[in-house]
Amino acid sequence: MSSKTDFLRRGLCGLLCAALLAGCTTMPGAKKAARVDETTPEAALTYYQGLGRMTPAELGRERMVLVAVPQTPYTQVRMAMLLGHPRVQQDLGKGLALLDSVLKSNEPAAMPFHPLARQVADNYLERLKLEGQLDKQGQQLKDSQRKTSEQQDKLDKLQEKLDSLADIERTLSRPRPVGSKR
Repeated sequence: MSSKTDFLRRGLCGLLCAALLAGCTTMPGAKKAARVDETTPEAALTYYQGLGRMTPAELGRERMVLVAVPQTPYTQVRMAMLLGHPRVQQDLGKGLALLDSVLKSNEPAAMPFHPLARQVADNYLERLKLEGQLDKQGQQLKDSQRKTSEQQDKLDKLQEKLDSLADIERTLSRPRPVGSKR
């Protein structure tokens, strides 16, 4: 063999080895994808993103599945996420109860979920607060509309009385026919 061919083979082998080694390493800061069987907070976040791609029927089936499986902290966080998802009939109170259960748990499996559960619970509390404010403002608007309607009715009645008084005044202030005595 010629030294030139040998040189090319070694160079290609070196490049191939470098490419294989580069494929086996991950870049700093790159996150690994959560596997389906993982029970980590990252997997729960990936689960939440997946909820947005589900149809209402799939969300209903997912709820039945989560009720049927053992209630681990991971399952409780996922169920709470499902209960607060905008595309399902929401039950933030039940979701908060599940998250509170995770937060109060001292078992090792629950500890990694504490920050995520706290964040989701804070979000649900804020949403409940905003819903309460919205309900209060809605009631204030109805009260205001009712009062405005009542005031309009009073104004209409007053206008009728003014019109009646104006008619009476016109009849009283008509000039008398000539030759009539006063």
